[in-house]
Amino acid sequence: MQRFMRIFDTHINESVNERLSKLENHLDADVVFVYGPIGPPLDKVFRDFIEKLKDEFPGRNRVAIFLTSPGGLAETVEKLVDIIRFHYLEVYFVVPDYAMSAGTIFCMSGDKIFMDYSSSLGPIDPQIFNGREYVPALGYLDQVERMIDKSKKGDLSDVEVLMIQQLDLATLSAYEQAKNLTITLLKKWLVQYKFADWDVHGTNADKRGQSVTEDEKQERAEEIANMLSDNKRWHSHGRKIGIHALRDQLRLKIDDYSRDMPLRSMIRDYHDFLLEYIHRQNFLAFLHSKNYF
Repeated sequence: MQRFMRIFDTHINESVNERLSKLENHLDADVVFVYGPIGPPLDKVFRDFIEKLKDEFPGRNRVAIFLTSPGGLAETVEKLVDIIRFHYLEVYFVVPDYAMSAGTIFCMSGDKIFMDYSSSLGPIDPQIFNGREYVPALGYLDQVERMIDKSKKGDLSDVEVLMIQQLDLATLSAYEQAKNLTITLLKKWLVQYKFADWDVHGTNADKRGQSVTEDEKQERAEEIANMLSDNKRWHSHGRKIGIHALRDQLRLKIDDYSRDMPLRSMIRDYHDFLLEYIHRQNFLAFLHSKNYF
C-alpha cells in the first residue's frame, strides 16, 4: 500500500508540475501555491519554502503567488511580505477563488492582483485570539461603539450596562491596535507596491491625464483601507467582494483574466487540480512549488 501511495503522489506531482511549468512560462515568474489560514507557524515554513526555491532556481526576480485563504493574522502577513520581498523584486497575486481578511491584506502587498469574475477578496477584519479561538475584532468594536452611542442618548438597557461593565479594556485596546495595524500595513504596501507605477490619473474625470502626486497616492490608499475595514459597508466578516466592487467602488486596479481564455484555462487547470488533491487528503494547509510538494 505504501509503495502504491508513493507512486500515486509521484504521478500527482508530475502532473501538477506540468501545469505549473506552463504558468511560469506564460507569466515569466516563479509560481508558488499557498492554501490555508495565515498564522503561526506559516511564517517559518514559508521562509524555508521560499529559500529552498530560490536556492535551487535563482534566476527569476518575479513570483506569482496563487493564494486561497480564509484569513488569519496581520502580524503573520507582515512576516510573509518581508520574506517574499527579500527574494523577489516583483510580486503577483493570483486569486482563482478567494483570499479573505488577512489574505486580502497579503494581496495588497503585490504589484499586481489577478482575478476573474468568480474570484473574491474580503473585508480586512483583523483576527484576535480571545483565549479560546480567533475572533474578528471589528465586530466587537462596532458593538462597543453602538452601546456608547446609545448611552449618550440614554437608551442603554440594563443588560447592555452589565455587558459594558464586564468589558476588558486591555482586550478592547488590543482590538483597536489590531485594526490600526491592518490599516497601516495596507496603506504602506499599496503606496509602495501597488501604486508604484501609478503616474497619471485615469479614472477621475476632473484629473484625467494629470500627474499623480505622492499625497494623492497616500489619500487613495487610506480611502481603500478605510472602505475595506468598514463593517457597515460590508455587513459581514465573511462577505466576499468580487472584482466589480473592487474596481467600481474601491477603484482598485485588478488584472482581470475572465476573458483571457488561455490564461484562465491554465490557472484553473493548476489551481483546481491541486484543490481537488487537497480536499481528498483533508489538508488544512498546503504549499506547492516546482521543487516542493
